[in-house]
Amino acid sequence: MSDTQQNDLARKDGKDSEADHGTDHGTGAAPAGVSRRRLLGTASAVGAAGLAVGAAGGAAASAAGRHEPASVTALTTVGTDTVAFHGAHQPGITTPLQARGHLVAFDLAPGAGRKEASALLRRWSASARALMAGEPAAGHDTGVALDAGPSSLTVTFGFGRTFFDRTGLTGRRPSALDPLPPFSSDHLDARRSDGDLWIQVGANDALVAFHALRTLQKDAGAAARVRWQMNGFNRTPGATAHPMTARNLMGQLDGTANPKPSEPDFDRRLFVPPTPTAGPAADSTASEDTAWMAGGSYAVVRRIRMLLDSWEQLSLHHQEQVIGRRKADGAPLTGGTEGTALGLDTVGPDGKLVIPGNAHARISAPEANGGAAMLRRPFSFHDGIGPDGTPDAGLLFVCWQADPLKGFVPVQRKLDRGDALSAYIRHEASGLFAVPGGAREGEYVGQRLLEA
Repeated sequence: MSDTQQNDLARKDGKDSEADHGTDHGTGAAPAGVSRRRLLGTASAVGAAGLAVGAAGGAAASAAGRHEPASVTALTTVGTDTVAFHGAHQPGITTPLQARGHLVAFDLAPGAGRKEASALLRRWSASARALMAGEPAAGHDTGVALDAGPSSLTVTFGFGRTFFDRTGLTGRRPSALDPLPPFSSDHLDARRSDGDLWIQVGANDALVAFHALRTLQKDAGAAARVRWQMNGFNRTPGATAHPMTARNLMGQLDGTANPKPSEPDFDRRLFVPPTPTAGPAADSTASEDTAWMAGGSYAVVRRIRMLLDSWEQLSLHHQEQVIGRRKADGAPLTGGTEGTALGLDTVGPDGKLVIPGNAHARISAPEANGGAAMLRRPFSFHDGIGPDGTPDAGLLFVCWQADPLKGFVPVQRKLDRGDALSAYIRHEASGLFAVPGGAREGEYVGQRLLEA
């Protein structure tokens, strides 16, 4: 994401967090009601906390100033940041990128159907709501994240195409969940693709993210089993002098051209609108059957292996020609800053396009795809060294849009036909999931689908 988008989202989420959870960003004090994650201090812990706060650029309030025992120290702002579970949209979509992420897909167990799925989503929602507020998981908390704050934890739930077959809800399956078309660059592993249910866990602390993942896996019980799991990471908040677009493992800024919340069509591109129930805008019964997706979005998930050994042999000039942007700051090769529009028609002294015709930035640009856009929100991954001695590393690509047939598909089709970056990446797994709108107070995620 761009600087502007990260800042917009941070301000938006920050306001929500302060309003809903009482976070004191001025002092770094933990939100009221956080009983599980109090950082118990010793002399060495206080010193470590001071270093952490200094690195983050914040200041913790003293325990004495809050009339608390001297042995209790405040969490840093990274720990206290909270994202609301309830809302019009699920968390983890427009939330600023987190340092740690887990993507996991489940298949319902043999014999499990709509009743079991409803009970499972109820359990998952209850756990997600508690953990995101910094509270223990009901009944079986492992204590893994005992000393940490919520750390911007988000949990996002989605349904795969097969979920509707397993639960007898095929009549309510959106057409937007039709299978993605094949692409010539695909080398997909079916065992690591698709799934009945999908969860995205994100947090700015690795133990907090693992704790949530483990809790949800245990909550599944006999109702569902893990189909695949992928683990990712991003830069830690505060690791750069100012908020900036994340870099991927190729060293490139990734997410520069993302739609921005300040743009008037941002919500229209990302979220499914309410279904009209009357009047000329109303559709057929089919639209009523998918009204449960109002406020939701569609996530395309791709495991993209980066052929880093080949990429790193390229000169800086060649890398920038492949991407179409300067590596140092993400600015177009035609000049300006990261946010400057691409000069797609600019020609150099040699009479050639400054941004090559097959450059990734040119081919994927919304202006080159009829305005097609999606919000890219990825994690990097590194799963060790493969049998051939090359790193098994790359991008856990997650993109969000109101309709994948108008967002991901047309852009990927165009990339598939001539993207210079294709020689250095390999798509190894894929999934498409319907992510319903956020749960209202007293609801669980997916309730409007499962109990209508």
